[in-house]
Amino acid sequence: MATKKDLLRKLLKGIETGDPDAATVVNEEKYIQHNPRTAEGSPGLADLFARLAQTNPRVTFVRVFEDGDFAFAHNEYDFDCVEVAFEVFRFEDGKAVEHWDNIQVKQPPNPSGRSMLDGETAITELDKTEFNRDLVIAYAQKVLVEQQRDLLETFVDDDLFQHDPETADGLAALRASLDAQLADGTLRIAYQRVHRVLAEGSFVLCLSEGSKDGLHSGLYDLFRVAEGKIVEQWNTVSPIAPRSEWKNDNGKF
Repeated sequence: MATKKDLLRKLLKGIETGDPDAATVVNEEKYIQHNPRTAEGSPGLADLFARLAQTNPRVTFVRVFEDGDFAFAHNEYDFDCVEVAFEVFRFEDGKAVEHWDNIQVKQPPNPSGRSMLDGETAITELDKTEFNRDLVIAYAQKVLVEQQRDLLETFVDDDLFQHDPETADGLAALRASLDAQLADGTLRIAYQRVHRVLAEGSFVLCLSEGSKDGLHSGLYDLFRVAEGKIVEQWNTVSPIAPRSEWKNDNGKF
């Protein structure tokens, strides 16, 4: 039987190949779409795939994970521009029934020379999945949402490998990024709510809502944990379309 990772790959690779069989991964009767710019159900997917097919698309899987009923991926898309995406699907009875994503145009390497997609890919610490999930939940809630920056050292390794396109490696650079303010004194990046945390072994994906540069945004962060500390981070920031522009009523999260 195909794993949820296999099903995710088949569905998204269909964007590139045009394989009509990719659509069979979706349960048309139950499918719930959380991309505000995509219409509900399989008709919305069909329209999306048709539009993307005109761009000579390329889909590259960099990291793919599975967590219970969920499969999630860290991808590069080359459509009319190169983008970095986190894709999340929930499955029931071998079919995709719900979808979330967060996509950002790929940026140049950061001050430490790291790209948005390079770095470790091997999944380790499979016996510590729940420990690592709990660690990231605590970090996201206390440090990111509640802004208890004095706890940074408790959760994050001093030599953090950073893939945020604007931030260098290390704990000091992360602290400076989190504390950076706009002209009006508000945080440049503000985490307001953690909606979901998915994990497989050493990797934990945190789906959060907040703002960047004053724009209501989805903030997705992928963390790699080793021996009880966050040692590597990737992210995407994607502004959330105004409610008047939504093509479904399910919301981003």
